[in-house]
Amino acid sequence: MQFLSGLAAAAAILGAASPQTPPIFQPGAPGQPGRTVSAAESVGMSHTGFTTDDVRFMQHMLVHHAQAVEMVELLHQHGTHATVKRLGERIALSQAAEMDLMREWLTSRGQPETAPDLHAGHMGHGEHAGHAAPSDVPLMPGMLSPAQMQALAAARGPAFDRLFLEGMIQHHRGALDMVDELMGAPNAGEEPMLSDLLSSIVADQSAEILRMQNLLSDLNPTAEDRP
Repeated sequence: MQFLSGLAAAAAILGAASPQTPPIFQPGAPGQPGRTVSAAESVGMSHTGFTTDDVRFMQHMLVHHAQAVEMVELLHQHGTHATVKRLGERIALSQAAEMDLMREWLTSRGQPETAPDLHAGHMGHGEHAGHAAPSDVPLMPGMLSPAQMQALAAARGPAFDRLFLEGMIQHHRGALDMVDELMGAPNAGEEPMLSDLLSSIVADQSAEILRMQNLLSDLNPTAEDRP
C-alpha cells in the first residue's frame, strides 16, 4: 500500500511539474479578429471533413487558374507595358503555386483532379471544331470564353495590355464569385487547408483587382487625349 501511495504521489508531482500547453491562436478571416482555441478544439478542427462541394471547387479552380497562367504566357509574347508584365508574372507564380496545393489536396484525399462535368473539352479554351466560330460562352464564372481568348491571342502591344487587364479583372472577379458560391453551400469551406486557400484567394485577388483597375485607368486615354 505504501508503494502504491508513493507512485500516486510521484505521478501527481510530475503532472504538476509538466509544462502547460501553450495557447493556440487561430487567425480570423480577412477583416475579422482572431481567437485563442483550446488544444481539444484544435484537434477537432484538424479533423474537419471535406464535402463534395469542396472537391468540385478544387477541381474547377484548377482549370480556372490554368487559364490565368495561359493568359500570362500570351502577355509575355504580345504585351509591351513593363508594369503589366511584372504584375502578370506575380499572378502566374501565385496561381501556379496554388494549383500545386490544389492537386496535393485532391490527391491526398483520393479525389480525381478533373470533375466529371469538365471532361468534355475543358482544356480547349480557344479551340473550335472545323470552321465554326469560337464560342462566346465561358466554361465557368469569370473565365474568358474561347472567343475572348482568341481575341486576346490576336492582339498586340498596348491593345493587348488593355485586353489582358480587362480579361484578368473579369477572371479574378469570377474566382471571388466561386469562393462566395462555395461558402454558401452547407458545411463547405471548413476543412482547414481549404479554408486557408480560400482566404488567400480572396485577399490576393481582391488586391490584384484594385491594382489592375489602376493600371487600366493609366493605359486608357482620357476624352481630352483622344483625337
